[in-house]
Amino acid sequence: MNSEDIGYLPATEMVAMIAAKDISPVEVNDAVLERIETVQPKLNPFITICADEARVAAKAAEAAVMAGDDLGPLHGVPFTVKDLVNTAGVRTTYGSHALEDNIPEHDALSVARLKAAGGIMVGKTTTPEFGHKPMTEAPLFGRTLNPWNQDRTSGGSSGGAGVAAAAGLGPLHVGTDGGGSIRIPAAACGIVGMKQTLGRVPHDGTPDSFALMSFIGPMTRTVADCALMLDVMSGPHPSDVHSLGRETPDLIGAAAADGDLSGLRIGCRTFLGNEVIDTETRNLFDGAMPAFSDAGGTLIASDGPFTPTLPFWAPLTYSMWAARFGGYADQLGDKMSETLRYWINEAQGVSGVAVQDAMAVRTRIFREVEAWFDDVDLVIMPTITRPALPVDHDPREAIEIEGKSVDVPRAAWYPYTHPFNLTGHPAITVPSGWTADGMPVGLQIVGPWLADDLVLRAAACFERLRPWADRRPDIG
Repeated sequence: MNSEDIGYLPATEMVAMIAAKDISPVEVNDAVLERIETVQPKLNPFITICADEARVAAKAAEAAVMAGDDLGPLHGVPFTVKDLVNTAGVRTTYGSHALEDNIPEHDALSVARLKAAGGIMVGKTTTPEFGHKPMTEAPLFGRTLNPWNQDRTSGGSSGGAGVAAAAGLGPLHVGTDGGGSIRIPAAACGIVGMKQTLGRVPHDGTPDSFALMSFIGPMTRTVADCALMLDVMSGPHPSDVHSLGRETPDLIGAAAADGDLSGLRIGCRTFLGNEVIDTETRNLFDGAMPAFSDAGGTLIASDGPFTPTLPFWAPLTYSMWAARFGGYADQLGDKMSETLRYWINEAQGVSGVAVQDAMAVRTRIFREVEAWFDDVDLVIMPTITRPALPVDHDPREAIEIEGKSVDVPRAAWYPYTHPFNLTGHPAITVPSGWTADGMPVGLQIVGPWLADDLVLRAAACFERLRPWADRRPDIG
């Protein structure tokens, strides 16, 4: 097995092979590090590569296998962490010159749990500065390119993680999602990305747990790996008020290959506050929907009420950026991303009354979405309205769909993602197909509050009928 094949090996298979001594943790991690060394100059998915630390951990993992020790569910498996998530002893820059030498003393809880399960961190993946936009680029490190077409964006803000998964740089990747930042790059790069129910994975890195809209979640190539990773990271913790009292359902069992959707009502929704979708993207979405009925579900048009969320997501998010990062803007000047400085400045016009109004509307939208599930068990919609945008697109400018200018990306490219950051509902994106010019797009499965296992089951059934994991980009 060569380094590319090892790099694309799912974690579920990797764990079994390591336990059976068919492959060693050292061999696995050396192969992934070799892949990273090859791909990094071409696509730029990493800010920091932890080669020395990973090799030390891999040798210790191999010794444990040979000694017959009890092995964790991720023993010897390499994983990456988006550079918005703290990692002990490894710099965490947030993609900003302000923190380029920041070395945390402690791992974020999600990272600590992955390590405790036997996972081995091989690097920190790229993010736009403080995760502020859907293209992964920053003055600190440059641009991260889409592996399917290097003239296109990788999406963002977890673009480095999306590229690492798509390019076979190991099976497990930690992303974050404050408005679609896991699901956008997952759809743009042709992989799986999940934003779980609010509180399922405790977020111990946020200064405000009560008004949280940001999530730490898995990005993988297969649904089974997504479930395995989410299961390891899940569980209550005193740092996150939303996690307390939560029991983790059988996420791994939900993603098992023998499940079906018998008896489930599957809602289908093509638009969500938008009016335009690329024809080829829509055809791929429409062509994918019969797989859910083939798996036993009953397809139903879903047209429950919905209040467009961008007018309320924006004041909540921009004011948060101004409060958290405004001091860095004054400190860095032109060394901060111009777009982030622009939106921090926009926040100066957001009043406290506007923020309170947006918080109240957030509750109303939650109730609207939860009411969808009185009539259906799941709702399926596109993840993005067209394939990845040009790599140099300004996120403040209107996008084009079939040669026509429509609206800015938040309104016209991914209107389907930020609503569920506001409501906290579980949502997973999986590839719905590839366009004629070889670009992936995704569909999103949304479930009721706490129904992460049901969302994973539907995704696994779809994957079994419309598999994608064997498809690899030609990186050159």
